[in-house]
Amino acid sequence: MITIETLLAFFSASVILGLVPGPDNVFVLTQSALRGRGAGLAVMFGLCTGLIGHSLAVAFGVAVIFQTSALAFAILKYIGAAYLVYLAWGAFRAPVEEISAQGNGETDYAKLYRRGIIMNITNPKVSIFFLAFLPQFADPAKGPVWIQLLMFGGLFIISTILVFGTIALLAGTLGQWLNRSQMTQKVLNRLAGTVFLGLALKLATTDR
Repeated sequence: MITIETLLAFFSASVILGLVPGPDNVFVLTQSALRGRGAGLAVMFGLCTGLIGHSLAVAFGVAVIFQTSALAFAILKYIGAAYLVYLAWGAFRAPVEEISAQGNGETDYAKLYRRGIIMNITNPKVSIFFLAFLPQFADPAKGPVWIQLLMFGGLFIISTILVFGTIALLAGTLGQWLNRSQMTQKVLNRLAGTVFLGLALKLATTDR
């Protein structure tokens, strides 16, 4: 049984990473600011639908690796840790950018929803991130790994809905705040970098 402490640690990390300005949450923000809250929520649900596919792929693929090959697990572990270090480096070096909304036209919620799915499911960085992020919280001693990974995937989706949903609902205010406060963006990027480094260390020291 997964401990409450593990679930809280995973959820906290997921929320922090969701808050850091990136292509997905900035797209949600700009669509909400431009076309209204409904547009941002449509994109958000599309992105989260895509996360279901990544969760399933990681759950069943990584579970097999856990069970059949110590060498394959070790290779995956160190590749994942290296990728997290790379993400940390990028977060620490990320420049402060102006967040703006451009464009016009009528709102097609179905189209925005589909775009969110396609953006997420076709992004190889999401697959790599899930491969590096989810498995390190699973413990074979606490039950079937695939069930644990599906639980973590579901919890990550819940955190994404909470964070991105808030961004969609508060798009105008958040956009002005981030543009006005360079220090806020810097702090968020530094916080994300620290989280990535911590996750990399945890993953590198994880036993099969």
